[in-house]
Amino acid sequence: QVQLVESGGGLVQAGGSLRLSCAVSENTFRFNAMGWYRQAPGKQRELVATISRNSIITYVHSVKGRFTISRDIAKNTVYLQMNSLTADDTAVYYCNAKSNTDNDYWGQGTQVTVSS
Repeated sequence: QVQLVESGGGLVQAGGSLRLSCAVSENTFRFNAMGWYRQAPGKQRELVATISRNSIITYVHSVKGRFTISRDIAKNTVYLQMNSLTADDTAVYYCNAKSNTDNDYWGQGTQVTVSS
């Protein structure tokens, strides 16, 4: 059973930074891609950033230049560094792992709240 555990969320003022971590129970290279999604109240879950097995990285337009996705292979951990946060970044952030057979695995989510 694949397990993903997020941490690092919290309350931060606008303009501040947070780093989210996603600890994965298996080697992240087992998955086609690792990603971060977020869901704000009343909105659909949206993709924020992904990193593929061969390290191709994508970001949603609204976070480009502010967020950075990375991974530590030895620690089976994926990170999301978030800088210059705004109130629009307030959401529950979820870690995702997509397998070779397109199965999706999700963490429980971590709340990020940005006060303006």
